[in-house]
Amino acid sequence: MALQKTYRTSLTLLTDLYQLTMAYGYWKKGMAEREAVFHLYFRKHPFGGGYTVAAGLEHVVEYLQALKFTEDDLTYLSSLKGSQGQPLFEQEFIEYLGQMEFTCDVDAVPEGTVVFPSEPMVRIKGPLLQAQLIETPLLTIINFQTLIATKAARIKEAAKGDTVIEFGMRRAQGIDGSLSAARAAYIGGADATSNLLAGQLYNIPVKGTHAHSWVQAFDTEEEAFEAYGDAFPKDSVFLVDTYDTLEGVQKAIAVTKKLQPKGFIFGGIRLDSGDLTYLSKEARKLLDEAGFQDASIVASNDLDERLITHLKQEGAKINVWGVGTKMVTAYDQPALGGVYKLAAIRNGEWEYKIKLSEQLAKTSNPGILQVRRFYNQERYLADMIYNVQEPLPKYPQIVDPLDPTRRKNVEENTQYKDLLVPIFEQGKLVYTLPDLPSIKAYTLEEVGQLHESIRRYLNPHSYPAGLESGLHQYKTDLILKLREME
Repeated sequence: MALQKTYRTSLTLLTDLYQLTMAYGYWKKGMAEREAVFHLYFRKHPFGGGYTVAAGLEHVVEYLQALKFTEDDLTYLSSLKGSQGQPLFEQEFIEYLGQMEFTCDVDAVPEGTVVFPSEPMVRIKGPLLQAQLIETPLLTIINFQTLIATKAARIKEAAKGDTVIEFGMRRAQGIDGSLSAARAAYIGGADATSNLLAGQLYNIPVKGTHAHSWVQAFDTEEEAFEAYGDAFPKDSVFLVDTYDTLEGVQKAIAVTKKLQPKGFIFGGIRLDSGDLTYLSKEARKLLDEAGFQDASIVASNDLDERLITHLKQEGAKINVWGVGTKMVTAYDQPALGGVYKLAAIRNGEWEYKIKLSEQLAKTSNPGILQVRRFYNQERYLADMIYNVQEPLPKYPQIVDPLDPTRRKNVEENTQYKDLLVPIFEQGKLVYTLPDLPSIKAYTLEEVGQLHESIRRYLNPHSYPAGLESGLHQYKTDLILKLREME
């Protein structure tokens, strides 16, 4: 239970006040136990990309397993006052919360799955009050980890098989920002982290070198390298740019030759500033001429997928990438626009719900939804969002929700799989959580199933993902009906 250990036993109050005021309203109106369906999804890919990597499900599972109002939680809620000084919540409602047990069905896409706009990543089905109450924590967990996993996948793609190390803890947004980012970055493709607590909690490999302060603490650069080499004779990578970078490389070589008779193994050098293309090329020449062809050249210094791609195009001789700030903060887009919307409520029969907007992208999809992914032996072909309560036609057609004139027919006998899988049934966990290395491997496999035109950074091709034609027609009719009522 890594998430719980990080902070406290109960995270039930990790939610917005309005979730509790709505819960209270449902309880007052006798609607608390009415069955409802919510979907969690996002509207637009981050970073201008063509795909998104789902992450955060394990922490959602931990949160929901521990969902229980403690005495401290209830005491705090009892202390809240309204605008006129009266108790915000009736004591009977507080007692109801104290007895509440989570009983919802939860279906979700496995972590590492590539997903697309409007596709439900999580579907919650159960008592309206409970399903409403968990909106904020699910969004805060999944939005951030999905964002960082996607960024890491893009960076790993740019690295073209090179090692990527997550170096971002000191620039992350707080303690949880660094821990969740380390976990999500590993899912997305990072091979290790510098964050020791993340390594302990999530069993992520940890890697690191040394800081400029280590070199500055000694009288000479040679003395600093030799002392570090003595301390770590099998695991030394020397940071060579404290003073003059290429002189630093030469001193690292000299110290290595001095220590070799003692069994010293030279790991390589790290560049943290300057013209990384020029310096890496010159450093590679010096290392190779000295007989250290296997020594790695590690680079850091505000890297991201675009800069790594540019450096590779210039022929930089870097084979390990230490990526920090721009990965763990999702520097160019610091939030994923994930939302959580009511899609159905049962009043005897299911009633499908929709949220209207002047912006088509913000109009929600009605129904109890599932995502069907069609594929062949080479790659993924298309995704279709459909209502599980309605029969599907023999020959499905997928309609782009933002441009209904764009439609894709699915050929007969095309292979498919449904993405949402059962996680909880009536509040009981029925899903076996995979370990983190398995999730990471699955991410690599998933991204590899996309055509390279969808994976590119600049103007990626749009993957065909949309509504089953019957669902699209129902949604259109429902919109027109509601517009007539305005």
